[in-house]
Amino acid sequence: MKTLGHSTWYGCEIGGDVKIGIFVEIQKGAKIGNRCKSSSHTFICESVTLEEEMFVGHNVTFINDRYPRSTNGAGQLQTEADWACIRTLVKRGASIGCGATLLCGITIVENAMIGAGSVVTRDVPPDTVVAGNPARVVKSLVPKS
Repeated sequence: MKTLGHSTWYGCEIGGDVKIGIFVEIQKGAKIGNRCKSSSHTFICESVTLEEEMFVGHNVTFINDRYPRSTNGAGQLQTEADWACIRTLVKRGASIGCGATLLCGITIVENAMIGAGSVVTRDVPPDTVVAGNPARVVKSLVPKS
């Protein structure tokens, strides 16, 4: 486990020239590419990959389990053996606004922007802005010819 200030990282991969804010948890199996910035109070769970030059705003939450439960079928507290983490991929240059929640099994494509407070439930196309609950495309970032 690595701790910097009040941020905790354990068993994860973190690239070079990365800035991680205070109170950020990065779990084992998470990957963060080069030149990324993660603001304070963010949770980056197992099975999340953030490619290069990503921005993650304050209080962003990634989720890696579609059907979370406290106990297994026998009524015992679940362990890692009782669930499979579902991957989430955020591609190069994407930005995630403060307070966003990203469900698992999705891909945020290059240069996409997630609006503050959005709940992202499906893939986000490249060069678009999505916002809302559930998040929907609200704007293209590609200049019109």
